[in-house]
Amino acid sequence: MSEPRTPGREYEPAVASRQVLVIGGTSGIGAAVAERFARDGAEVTVAGLDSSSVPETLATKVDLAELDIRDNGAVETLISRFSTLDVLVNAAGILQRDEEFRPEVFSDILAVNLTGTMRASTAAHPLLAQSSGCIVNIASMLSYFGGPRVPAYSASKGGIVQLTKSFAVAWAADGVRVNAVAPGWIRTNMTRELQESPEAAEQIIRRTPMGTWGEAADVAAAVAFLAGPDAAFITGAVLPVDGGYLAT
Repeated sequence: MSEPRTPGREYEPAVASRQVLVIGGTSGIGAAVAERFARDGAEVTVAGLDSSSVPETLATKVDLAELDIRDNGAVETLISRFSTLDVLVNAAGILQRDEEFRPEVFSDILAVNLTGTMRASTAAHPLLAQSSGCIVNIASMLSYFGGPRVPAYSASKGGIVQLTKSFAVAWAADGVRVNAVAPGWIRTNMTRELQESPEAAEQIIRRTPMGTWGEAADVAAAVAFLAGPDAAFITGAVLPVDGGYLAT
């Protein structure tokens, strides 16, 4: 019989002592996640394309790294910079509404959103195993139902859910927890087109039980929870952050 677990708060490292890497942290949800970890006192590295576009308020709090998540060598080089790593957040994600029916666009979306998450996670796994660290992936409400204008984005985010569960099972013995959040309609540049369409925005609000758009900070708070000591016995979970959208 195994020994009883010690409650997470008694053996998890303090947030302020942790090394955190946020891939896709230059804008949107990823930037909000990086901001949250930095505010909590962690040492945060933000990696993504056009790192110079990071808001100045965030850039002064984090280390910045230029990264194309499709480049395996670049990912390995980035990970090699760390002597320790406690948290990896995979937030890199792109979409192209109405263009994703073209095979070359479909392939590129999956290369960033899904294969990129796999590539970063497997590269970081040895360091995370050393620290009993964790991974938090950014899935989507479109992990669960089809987006008629974004088939590649929907497919990639459905894949994120299964990848999260597979890694959680494979790496539990190494002490690495792997979870995901599934954001709903969040105010970011990615959803600006819909926010600015009165008809689309009204439909979204009407379908959302809480009757409002979410903020990137709402998603960041869920990520911080899953990466923190209160989630020490949670792995393979996908936490919706959608104002009840998936419940309807």
